[in-house]
Amino acid sequence: MKVILVNERGGTSRSFNFGGLSKALLGLCLLGLPVGAFWLATALPVAESDVLDGRAVKAWNKALRKQQEQIGDAERDAREQLTALTVKLAEMQARLTRLDALGERLTSIAKLDEGEFQFGVNPAVGGPEDPGISGVSDLPYQPPEFLDVIGDLADQIEDRQMQLSTLESLMARRKLQDEQFIAGRPITKGWMSSRYGYRTDPFSGRRSWHKGVDFAGKNGSDVVSVAAGVVTWAEDRYGYGQLVEINHGNGYTTRYGHNSELKVKPGDIVKKGQVIALMGSSGRSTGPHVHFEVYKNNRPVDPATYIRRTGR
Repeated sequence: MKVILVNERGGTSRSFNFGGLSKALLGLCLLGLPVGAFWLATALPVAESDVLDGRAVKAWNKALRKQQEQIGDAERDAREQLTALTVKLAEMQARLTRLDALGERLTSIAKLDEGEFQFGVNPAVGGPEDPGISGVSDLPYQPPEFLDVIGDLADQIEDRQMQLSTLESLMARRKLQDEQFIAGRPITKGWMSSRYGYRTDPFSGRRSWHKGVDFAGKNGSDVVSVAAGVVTWAEDRYGYGQLVEINHGNGYTTRYGHNSELKVKPGDIVKKGQVIALMGSSGRSTGPHVHFEVYKNNRPVDPATYIRRTGR
């Protein structure tokens, strides 16, 4: 192969002869030019793509780490809430146990009919079956969720509280009735010196009607109310001397006469067994004693019937 090079300025020329090896090297060079150009054209985009892919991977890794942290925080919060719910459930169960124990104790103390108040068992419920939504009754049984269990427990506690409230009202009424129940003697020390009915009058010597009973004792000893009530009289009254009158409701009234000192005044609410006066000999009396009367519907009755009572 022969190559001639011509110089434009001097018009001279120069020739080169190539052998087989030279021809091969020259062909490789000529073929390498387009290959190199293609490589240069494609090498830069590939490198840029690699850079972009690396940034995306880092961004995804960062997002995943953040989500893992959020999941960890959520798990911790869930554990804390579950612990709090468990503690709350234990407190409610303990409260329910105390309510049951208290209710059973009060029921026993009140001597209520067996079965009237039942603590420790679920309240009785019932009613006709209503399928409601079609196919609901055919669904398999689903165990209650944790929150449903807490709700059921709260309902049981509310039921116990309702029973206790009813029991408290019942016991309060019964206690009030017991307090108003006239029973016992109007003194703490002394003896019965005169009974209800006809007797010889100690002043005139004639036969007269005695509408109460007399209890003799030591001057200044306690005079007590035989039942709870409201004081309607607390001052001097003809024949009775210093008198205390108490209205017990249900048509019952009691009177305590001949006292030396009064411990109550009109309008006072007195309890059963409360000291209302001190024994004396005021009014029409021959010595220290208390004249005790019982009225039912404004009519005097024999106090002996109520004195012998032992209470409810």
